[in-house]
Amino acid sequence: MVSFAKTLFFLALILSFTGLLSPPVALTLGILFGLCFAHPYTAATRTAARILLQVCVVALGFGMNLQEVLKAGRSGFVYTALGISFALLVGLAVGKMLRVRGNSSFLITAGTAICGGSAIAAIGPILHADDEEMSVSLGTVFILNSVALLIFPPIGGSLHLSQTQFGLWAALAIHDTSSVVGAAAKYGQEALVIGTTVKLARALWIVPLALATAALKHSKSKIQFPWFILFFCLAAIFNTYVPAISHFSPSLFTLGRLGLTATLFLIGTGISRATLKEVGWRPLLEGVLLWAAVGLTSLYCIRIGLIGF
Repeated sequence: MVSFAKTLFFLALILSFTGLLSPPVALTLGILFGLCFAHPYTAATRTAARILLQVCVVALGFGMNLQEVLKAGRSGFVYTALGISFALLVGLAVGKMLRVRGNSSFLITAGTAICGGSAIAAIGPILHADDEEMSVSLGTVFILNSVALLIFPPIGGSLHLSQTQFGLWAALAIHDTSSVVGAAAKYGQEALVIGTTVKLARALWIVPLALATAALKHSKSKIQFPWFILFFCLAAIFNTYVPAISHFSPSLFTLGRLGLTATLFLIGTGISRATLKEVGWRPLLEGVLLWAAVGLTSLYCIRIGLIGF
């Protein structure tokens, strides 16, 4: 059974790289694998998914124009600041109401407000969160993040959202960068540009939130800056102003999209029966209620034109 699981894992991973699978299908395959088999490479897969995601985001930068990136980034920074403030206030209130114990409530809130697992991984050590709190928080966010990738494109299509509207909504309401890019890529090229750029502007808020948390907790834990965002911007600069690089840009951009699909498969394999059991209903309910509040509020504001480009 173990050898069969390994064979199936590598076959699905290779298939994800070919471009024959859409991001939602690759994620679904990963989830099914995680639920049906004992993962043969749990730790290695988690590390590989994180590194591959960052590399793919940089590669996507080679398919974007710097002016578009700067325009989306400027507006996105303001929208994300307001969205993060709203999510933090609602999340902490819901966590207190549901009596979610320990640091799990704040970690789930931070993950929903900023960028999912990356924010939890950055904030957890500052709070001195234990393994159970980290697992519960990551599990909650990963489950909802996976659901978002699967349901957002159909919802956007049924509501007739424009490319710009959907990209902005995905960036503001989906937890992890991987699923934002996956959902936006499924919706269209313009949505991908907007979604990726605004999401990365949102991810930059890891640093001020980590600094504020460290100051309040009097923690001396090291804070890591998300350097891949800087490399994404450099890639957009090269694509816009260096003709020699721009000839290779379409190939690099395609590799980034294919790699992202494989990343989503790897992330999906991390959702197992043990993960679902470990999360429990209180943290999961907090995550669902907070996510619904953020998603519906941002969608309403986009639909009425309160926020947009």
